[in-house]
Amino acid sequence: MITIHHLNKSRSTRVIWLLEELNMPYNIVNHERDSQTGLAPESLKKIHPLAKAPIIVDNDVTLCESGAIMEYILNQASNDTLRPKIDSAQYYQYLEWLHFAEGSLSLPIICSLLMSMETRDGNKPLDGYIAKELQLDFSYIDDTLSQRTYFADGAFSAADIMMTIILDIADNLSLLENRTHIKAYLVNMKQRPAYQKAASFG
Repeated sequence: MITIHHLNKSRSTRVIWLLEELNMPYNIVNHERDSQTGLAPESLKKIHPLAKAPIIVDNDVTLCESGAIMEYILNQASNDTLRPKIDSAQYYQYLEWLHFAEGSLSLPIICSLLMSMETRDGNKPLDGYIAKELQLDFSYIDDTLSQRTYFADGAFSAADIMMTIILDIADNLSLLENRTHIKAYLVNMKQRPAYQKAASFG
């Protein structure tokens, strides 16, 4: 059985959500952020040298990084319904968005989050870069969602799980103003029972 090392207020919610969608059994070990600094606790370092969530342990396999974990779980699933067939037109749409979430989108969003946590006096050198990247990324996403319900075109997939969690962070930072298609997408995703179960873990 897969063990999820879950950090509160983190992207490890993705892993719980995926396992819930697949009806796969799992154990959760909860780790709490430091109440003063908001940083991950030392307990995560005992599981993986990077001390970042999510981390899963499955027998002799210990994995960090959301995308790698999603692929590992899908490879273990008896009913792999959350990843298009590799010979389908949707497969590479799925693959692009699965990696886009952490590869392109997370950097400017997390930078915005970190900057919101500090006292700032005037513009900083990275502000223009971050604003440009957010505009580019959100325009691409909003346009895509104006044409389809899910990122892998016709069906919900693990790419939607990857994208929803980082887009929700953006929404909580008020970065999605006037992004009507993204906003509607998030409402739709949050109605899924598996999402609601995962979100209940905090």
